[in-house]
Amino acid sequence: MLQTALDARVSPETLRKIETGRVATPAFPTVAAIADVLGLSLDAVWAEIQPSGPAAQTVGARLDRPGWRSVSPAAESRGAAAVDRAQGSAS
Repeated sequence: MLQTALDARVSPETLRKIETGRVATPAFPTVAAIADVLGLSLDAVWAEIQPSGPAAQTVGARLDRPGWRSVSPAAESRGAAAVDRAQGSAS
């Protein structure tokens, strides 16, 4: 694990946290670097994390509709707060 982390230029602690699920959504460049070191394509990584089954198809269908977007609740909350601040400063 140490060599993988060093080759990917991430800290061993970061890799450990990703492996144990303490970092639920690692940054894309981190995932890409680790995948590269392990000899995995990003397509292969994506295929592994994609849910399957009827529920996943329903979610996918909803996200394909115009106007729908995939945003985490935390990101949406931060975005709403930024809009509120901007509107407050514009008044």
